Amino acid sequence: MPIRPVNDAWRAALPHEAEAATQAYLDRLSPQAVARADAYAEGQHWLLLWNALASIAVAALLVASSAAARARDAISRWLRRPWLRDMLFGAGFVVVSTLLVFPLTLWQEFFREHAYGLATQGMGAWIGEQLMGLAVGAVGGALFVALLYAVLRRVGERWWLWGTAVTMLLLTLMVVVAPVWIQPLFNTYKPVEPGPVKDAVLAMAIANGVPTHDVLVFDASRQTTRVSANVSGLYGTASVRMNDNLQRRSTLPEIRAVMGHEIGHYAMNHIPKMLLMFGAVVLAGFVFAQWAMRRLLAWRGARWGIRGVADVASLPLLSAVLTAWLLLATPFVNTIIRSQETEADLYGMNLAREPLGMAEVLLKLTEYRKPDPGPWEEAIFFDHPSTRTRIGHAMRWREQMTPAP
Repeated sequence: MPIRPVNDAWRAALPHEAEAATQAYLDRLSPQAVARADAYAEGQHWLLLWNALASIAVAALLVASSAAARARDAISRWLRRPWLRDMLFGAGFVVVSTLLVFPLTLWQEFFREHAYGLATQGMGAWIGEQLMGLAVGAVGGALFVALLYAVLRRVGERWWLWGTAVTMLLLTLMVVVAPVWIQPLFNTYKPVEPGPVKDAVLAMAIANGVPTHDVLVFDASRQTTRVSANVSGLYGTASVRMNDNLQRRSTLPEIRAVMGHEIGHYAMNHIPKMLLMFGAVVLAGFVFAQWAMRRLLAWRGARWGIRGVADVASLPLLSAVLTAWLLLATPFVNTIIRSQETEADLYGMNLAREPLGMAEVLLKLTEYRKPDPGPWEEAIFFDHPSTRTRIGHAMRWREQMTPAP
């Protein structure tokens, strides 16, 4: 069994000292479970590189072969309006680049997930959702590219600043509308049945300022075995959601602990703060892109048929440069997210007051998260604190906030 089960007697005998209690929880993981989690997580680290290299290679192919310039010219012959041309070019770039990297996507998201027992979907259903996601991405890409290049044609040398503004505007819009219009395309959301779970979660949400009058559950078990939850959206689209795996596989204390964490994200305004901090990453990325694009276009732009940064045929090149930047910025982005996750853990502990419930559910997350990485690995690759770190926080809260036996 991956996690050794325990009873109330074990919990009563759990050491009060935080470090010893943390180790007691980690000792319940079998060596096989730890090895499997380590292998999965370390593979994910490498996939950051392989995905970036695949995207850059596709973009390089489209630029170096002059395919991007030829596509721009072909579209321009029968779509005279620049914004319509850019919309079609953007949608086409999303479709072509997605199809070219599809073999890696298929192995990574279907075969690998099934090999580790994390996926539940058959090939037909998975392909259907991939096509739906591609359609959504193509529409989003068309709108983004049309707006971005309309702005770039007007602003000249300050394109990096306005490119950041356009990107963050559309990213904020996505956060607002995704819970209402996009996520329901892939899962069914319905109210949690009346009972202790709904009462407990709804009370915590309302008491901590979440503008909702219901708790939703969605059928993630159609796709995955992972447990998860979120308080998603902004303003009028905010909603409290848990997946059916969490509801089915967890006790009430565990659900309270998880939902306390998610409510903490909302109560501490993590979504707008994340948008601001990610805006700084995007701004730095566009500054880097200005430097790189100027040199690349001066070097080979005429040979590639690209007339400048404001030419939509430069989109694959811009995509490659920004992909490289985001790969380099991975430790910084992960640190931002990991810091917010730590804050939400602490907020959730004070709200739900379920340190043992939190520790139990964190053991379940080792199905796909390495439980005990080294400090540098955690700092660079982890967008959540490790299992040891997070259980340590829960046990320290227990040590300080509950009386010793």
